[in-house]
Amino acid sequence: MDERPDRALHGDDSFLTRLGARVRRLRLRRKMSRRELAEASGVSQRYLARLEAGDGNVSITLLRAIAAALEVTSGFLVSDESEAGDEAAAIARLYRMAGAEPRARVREILEHCRYSAQRQQRIALIGLRGAGKSTLGRMLADDMGVPFIELNSEISKASAMKVNDLIALYGRESYRQLERQSVERVVAQHSALVLAVAGGIVAESDTFRLLLERFHTIWLKASPEDHMERVRAQGDFRPMAGNPAAMSELKAILVGRETLYERAGSMIDTSGQVLGESFRALRATVSRLPLHEDEQKNEWGGW
Repeated sequence: MDERPDRALHGDDSFLTRLGARVRRLRLRRKMSRRELAEASGVSQRYLARLEAGDGNVSITLLRAIAAALEVTSGFLVSDESEAGDEAAAIARLYRMAGAEPRARVREILEHCRYSAQRQQRIALIGLRGAGKSTLGRMLADDMGVPFIELNSEISKASAMKVNDLIALYGRESYRQLERQSVERVVAQHSALVLAVAGGIVAESDTFRLLLERFHTIWLKASPEDHMERVRAQGDFRPMAGNPAAMSELKAILVGRETLYERAGSMIDTSGQVLGESFRALRATVSRLPLHEDEQKNEWGGW
């Protein structure tokens, strides 16, 4: 004779009621009749009717068969998850049915959502030299009322030397290590800022992943001719000095990094635009970012 306490018995009754309701919801969601589920699972309609009514003494073997027919796991059927869990199971089923490309897109969207809150009001501008990262970045930071930081300046502070000297003396690997550490330090110190980074950061997968996770990234794109002209306008003639193939090399770099730059959350093409036009495009892009709503209203006057 079963002498379990009444509470345990009531607990079993509650469990069977929840289990029956879940099976019925999943069956209806899949637009299956009870007869169709019986045929797919090999479980009798009579038993399924009792189960859905909360009166089924389910065995593991039968549960696995029913779960397989509903395309969920048996563990999911007996879990304590709510209606939201049923929806998650339906989404998981669709994910399993999808091809590689849709799955990759889903993962990208979910990863983006995962870090959305962590990005806060951090904005990172990426792109090659001459895209306008420093000039537009300062203008945007002033407009938002947040700090503007150039990552190379942070690296220089950490190493107590200019970036070019650092690379010449210790190599590019040391520079990349300091680059990563500087990004981590900026994230730890600022929840709101505009950051301009060197064009090659996208080639460092771990550092670029950190940037994408913790910043709203915007690619400032420009034509090779504009990149070169703007660098020369800054008084830097080194890209062309003694190198007749400089333009070809620049075009090759842009082509090689384009796929990486396209991973940014937003893109603005500054080619052929005057400064004011580029800034208005940048400002409009940032106004659409999912920044914290209360902070956005305070800092941006509600636009």
